[in-house]
Amino acid sequence: MSRYRSLALLAALVCTAVVGCSSGADPGEGSAVRVATSAAAAPAPGAPFWVDPESDAARQVELWRGQGRTADAQVLRRIAERPVATWPSGDDPRPGIRKAVEGAAKEKRTALFVAYDIPHRDCGKYSAGGADGVEGYRAWLGMFAEAIGDAPALVVLEPDAVAHMVDGCTTPDHHAERYQLLGEAIERLKGLPRTKVYLDAGNPSWIPDPQSLVEPLRRAGIDRADGFALNVSNFHTDATVRAYGAKVSQALDGKHFVMDTSRNGEGPLLDGRDQAWCNPPGRSLGAPPSVRTGDPLVDAYLWIKRPGDSDGPCRGGPSAGTWWPEYALGLARRARF
Repeated sequence: MSRYRSLALLAALVCTAVVGCSSGADPGEGSAVRVATSAAAAPAPGAPFWVDPESDAARQVELWRGQGRTADAQVLRRIAERPVATWPSGDDPRPGIRKAVEGAAKEKRTALFVAYDIPHRDCGKYSAGGADGVEGYRAWLGMFAEAIGDAPALVVLEPDAVAHMVDGCTTPDHHAERYQLLGEAIERLKGLPRTKVYLDAGNPSWIPDPQSLVEPLRRAGIDRADGFALNVSNFHTDATVRAYGAKVSQALDGKHFVMDTSRNGEGPLLDGRDQAWCNPPGRSLGAPPSVRTGDPLVDAYLWIKRPGDSDGPCRGGPSAGTWWPEYALGLARRARF
């Protein structure tokens, strides 16, 4: 298989209206489609993905400039000028999705999203919440899909949802419901003409035996998705994640995957293992978002976790998902690009 097929898989999402887009390619071609972008358009950082000009990082850059913290503002541009995923929240996810879709359309880019509203989310821990039952989730996911419509989009589906069933954190009485909802979500999102879906599969230290993920991923509908996502909100190195992902892929008949590289530039924290995942000190940004991965199984490096958003109230951090500018600055300052 050509190493460029995985590039084409996602780059096809940004084809222009002149060329047009197909809802899918011949299965024998691995969904490979020729890249089609305007010859006059200079690629933005992280192309083909959209960069939100009003992100927390972008607003922080302007605030610090106004306060005279020009050096810090310049460093933080390493985050502000690159695409990060949108995590729509609240009972109605449509406003945030529509804003991203409209912004991306103006630049002929692809919007990145995380669907994160499964009932009994995060086993009641730092990111507890989610939809109120089966019908609540169906309604929320329906609004999510409606807001995307026929726009080019990539969705990472329900971080932690499968892995929490594998590790036993999500109790068995919720498993059947969760499998059903994940399968329905994949079907609904894949019914959109230009949406790619990657079901979250945890990370190498969370589920050390990749074989234990295979049957749960299949039950959740991975065969109908474009692939799986790894390392979301975590810190494992690219090499570790690629090796782990290759084993999962082999057991899933060659499924491709995407990797969260938002904060893995220094790898994971080696001490304090119990909370090594929660606002660890000394970390840095990883590889910038790109579909040029050099690996035929890896469709993209993505910043799925928004760099600078807290993991939770640990190590002096604010609540999970809250923007923490000084932590963001540390990530950016240590970046090697």
